[in-house]
This record gives sequence, structure tokens and C-alpha cells, in this order.
Amino acid sequence: MTLEILTHDLLDGVRHGFFTRKGGASSGLYAGLNCGRGSKDQNDVVATNRARVAEVMGVSPERLAGVHQVHSANVVTVSAPEEAEKTNEIQADGLVAATPGVALSVLTADCQPVLFADVDAGVIGAAHAGWRGALGGVLEATVDAMRALGAKDIRAVIGPTISQGAYEVGWDFMDEFTAEDADYQRFFANGPNGKPMFDLPAFGLSRLRAAGVEAEWTRHCTYSDPERFFSYRRSSHRREADYGRLISAIALPG
Repeated sequence: MTLEILTHDLLDGVRHGFFTRKGGASSGLYAGLNCGRGSKDQNDVVATNRARVAEVMGVSPERLAGVHQVHSANVVTVSAPEEAEKTNEIQADGLVAATPGVALSVLTADCQPVLFADVDAGVIGAAHAGWRGALGGVLEATVDAMRALGAKDIRAVIGPTISQGAYEVGWDFMDEFTAEDADYQRFFANGPNGKPMFDLPAFGLSRLRAAGVEAEWTRHCTYSDPERFFSYRRSSHRREADYGRLISAIALPG
């Protein structure tokens, strides 16, 4: 099956894609394009899926850079294509680069995948931004790292992520946000079970725009579309043993 790749006009000028689960070689719980090395899927099958993504992105598999994601605000600068293989063991949640020949990637399964570009400056970025990373500043840290490489007019797109209608949280969760800024209460709504519902993409957009970045969300909900997207929360609700990981990637032309 052909891979399904979501793109956005805001990132025109750079090769990019938010890959859905369609296509790929995985089966069972991971059916389709599972790119998560940390999943319990077969290693060789995950490698095959990642190689297919790399081909679409115009790079060799070893030039598909990722990081060991830990919900942090740490960002890695990839200064040369040959550094891509070394980044996989680094604990971080953002990557930036200003060199062709490497594709930056992040893995998600409800968290926000965010792709960044300043086309004129030739600088790109990618971030994994769950609630903890977004609150901790990973989006701003990625923007700062891009600016350190000469970026000025940065645009960003949030890919498929869990929507507010599917994201019930506890009161202590909301308290953690409002303790940092009382205005963050606007990202929560009353849910049907008497608990708050958190709007993760709205929060991400707010942080990006406050950092001076033009930003949009593709408006795809991972939880509510099992045919296209993996979802950690959906798998948990179904009491499944594991879940697949979606990949999002961006690369400079050349």
C-alpha cells in the first residue's frame, strides 16, 4: 500500500510530511507504518518502514535523524548529514539543521509533531511536544536553536495530535498549568464526566505564536481516526499491549 503523507502550504519550499499509519510493513497492533524503534514490533520491520520514509524524504536511511524522546526541552543541532546516526541515542525532543542531505524526524502517538522551516534562511526544525514538553518550553527552545543558525521568518505546522474532545485530564493536571499562568485555564473545558478536557494543539499554537512564529494545525485528531493514526490513549482505553508510532519529517532541498 502506498504511504499516506500529509503536507501543509505553510511549509512550501521544503520537503516535509506528517506520515499516517497507512502503508508500511507492520502487522497486528502495529499494522501499517510503525516507525517506533521503542515499540515491541519486529526490529527489521520497523527498519523497513523507516527506510520507506527516508526514501520519500530523499535521504538514505542513516540520514533520517531522530532522538531518544523524553518529554524534555532539549534540542539537538545536526551540523552535518553524517551526524544523523549519532542523534538517535541523545535524550532530546527537538532537532534543527541548516544543511541539506539530512531529514529531521520525530515520533508521536497523540503528542504534537511540529515541523518548522525558514525557507529563505535554509533552516529547518522538528519537535516532539506532548503536554509536558510544550509546558516545559520545547517549542521555544527549537525556535531559539533555529535562530542561532540564522533563521528569522520561521513557520511551523502542528501535525496530527489528540484533540480536546478526546483528551480528558485530571484536576491536578490543570492545576499544574494554571500554577504557571492563570490564563492557561482557557485551554481547558468542562468534560462530560465532570473532568477537564485539555486542548493540546491550541496550547501549542499559542506558545508558537507568542514566540513570533507563524503557526497552524493540520486539524487531524489521532485518537478519533484509528484507520489513519496510532494513538497511545486509544490503545490504553482498549487495553492493548502496545501501540505504533507515527513519524513526521522535514528536509532541506538540495
